[in-house]
Amino acid sequence: MRRAARGFRSLLPGVADYRDLRRTWRGDLVAGVTVGIVALPLALAFGVSSGAGAASGLVTAIVAGVVAAVFGGSNVQVSGPTGAMVVVLAPIIAAHGPGALAIVGLLAGAMVLVAGALRLGRAVTFIPWPVIEGFTLGIAVIIFLQQVPAAVGVPATEGANAVVGAVDAILGATWPDAAWSLAVVATVAAIMLIAPRIHPLVPGSIVAIVVVTVVVVLAGIPVATIGALPSGLPAPTLPALDPATLSSLLLPAATVAALAAIESLLSARVAASISDTGPYDADRELVGQGLASIASAVFGGMPATGAIARTAVNVRTGGRTRLSAIVHAVLLAAIVAVGASVVASIPLAALAGVLMVTATRMISVATVRSVVGSTRADAVVFVATAIITVSVDLITAVLVGIAVAAFLALRTLARSSGVHREELPGPAEAGDERVALFRLEGALFFGAAERMLERVGAMRDVDVVIIRMSQLQILDATGAQVVTELVQALERRGVTVLVKGIQDRHLELARRVGVIDSLRHQKHLFDDLASAVAHARSHVHRASAAM
Repeated sequence: MRRAARGFRSLLPGVADYRDLRRTWRGDLVAGVTVGIVALPLALAFGVSSGAGAASGLVTAIVAGVVAAVFGGSNVQVSGPTGAMVVVLAPIIAAHGPGALAIVGLLAGAMVLVAGALRLGRAVTFIPWPVIEGFTLGIAVIIFLQQVPAAVGVPATEGANAVVGAVDAILGATWPDAAWSLAVVATVAAIMLIAPRIHPLVPGSIVAIVVVTVVVVLAGIPVATIGALPSGLPAPTLPALDPATLSSLLLPAATVAALAAIESLLSARVAASISDTGPYDADRELVGQGLASIASAVFGGMPATGAIARTAVNVRTGGRTRLSAIVHAVLLAAIVAVGASVVASIPLAALAGVLMVTATRMISVATVRSVVGSTRADAVVFVATAIITVSVDLITAVLVGIAVAAFLALRTLARSSGVHREELPGPAEAGDERVALFRLEGALFFGAAERMLERVGAMRDVDVVIIRMSQLQILDATGAQVVTELVQALERRGVTVLVKGIQDRHLELARRVGVIDSLRHQKHLFDDLASAVAHARSHVHRASAAM
């Protein structure tokens, strides 16, 4: 009971979360303001791109940003709307309407919260690196393609695949009207690419948005804008929940929850690797992200995740405690309260330009080369995950990627196992040809056991078979069952089987499955090879004398 109470308390905020605040508060304030400036255009753009609206993106960054910062398991994680979440949400909103967003957020948040309470946070470590990089590449491609309609000034095709939607937009664009939107996109991209060369801390996206918006307003350029935004957070409301709606949205919500958990934990892991702010608590991070998505849904926002890019900016600009993520959310709330009318004038094409550059930056040529050049199996997993992400959906891509990676890993492990016939030790004696000594090594599991059965079971013209198992590193139930069947098959043919060197960690499994009981006599289990060989030779000599 006491241990359970301690475990529960470890998932909750505490004073220890802010023990370094006296030393780090100045850096946290600077980092929080910097991240808030970086997050503003992204929050607007992700909200618009998902179909939920710019206001929903801002609400998510503000509400989820605070809740995840306070309750999450990382000291420097910055949460809010992300490109990966937009990729999953866009088809859900297109299929079920904007009204489904709150229900999906509540359900997904509850699922992530329960996962954290059940201590499932470390599950993300089982996702292979090629899968992570593959869906990151796929997400980047989708985000870029999703901006093509806004870039050419036409409405996006609802429910269409990103590739199809981009092609439809290009074919449906009206020229030269589309040139205005393309000019806005090009200007934003140019400023964002040039700004870091002037100074690394210059927020290129904000500068680009401000410059383009001013020019568009003063020159009266005919491009679509964000439109009216609320001047504050909407009142919290709970959506109407009925069984039919819940059942239809349960699977989409599970998809959103899986993505929220995966992306948040990956982001927290990256943050822990690039900062000296201490390790992150994976289970508490899930609890925090679950609560963040629930709170965001109540205020009309989107499901949230940890944002790798914003988290990296936070760390690199001096963020060391949760205060920096809280400041980022407070700054966004202040902007909404004071400058909602100004934000409403931002061109949609400008947000498209921000996301196109962001998507391009997500693709690391060096990383792609590293994955593709590592092994053929990793390259296959990487390419398959990326293609399925773009052509089907993200969660399917992750599941297929993990399945393919697992299959290839098991195949490699199976190939590393071996069954080798050896000469009997010591000087040769008459009758040694009637004794077969086999050494099992590597892994004897369901993927490799059949080969061993075929190799040893095919032996003819022998009276005794010695099976050496001391070099066996992995033995599962299937492998033990195959050994049992092999012993039984040889004994039925009149071949005596001796087993040597079952490791202590495999002995109990061998007993339960029946390896020991299948031997003709309990004394046919040996600890050392010399005794096993001596027994085999004496058996052959007795058999020869009897003839």
